[in-house]
Amino acid sequence: MENTLKSNPDLGTIAWGALFILWGITEMIPSLPEGTGAIGIGIILVGINLARSWKGQPASGFTTTLGILALLLGALQLASPFLHLSFELPIFAILLLTLGLILLGSALRGSKNHG
Repeated sequence: MENTLKSNPDLGTIAWGALFILWGITEMIPSLPEGTGAIGIGIILVGINLARSWKGQPASGFTTTLGILALLLGALQLASPFLHLSFELPIFAILLLTLGLILLGSALRGSKNHG
């Protein structure tokens, strides 16, 4: 029984550990380009769900969506100096609205199926 537990690490714990390490790195190195942390978070969240799928465990649609949105946020933040927009794009607010719409749509779609 003990060997099974050691050979089967908790993927959620691994993801949390990776997120804290990433957070520490981004706090210690403030010269990293804006968006680096968001891209790292996206990679961790999407990666953990890929690992879950690979191990035959159900992937979380919520954290997959958060990961994809984090990747988009990071990419837009990294690209913003090269876009030369005449206005500042409220990227984080747009992503929060998108996430909210996805959650509401998912809940409404689920209630129609059950009701």
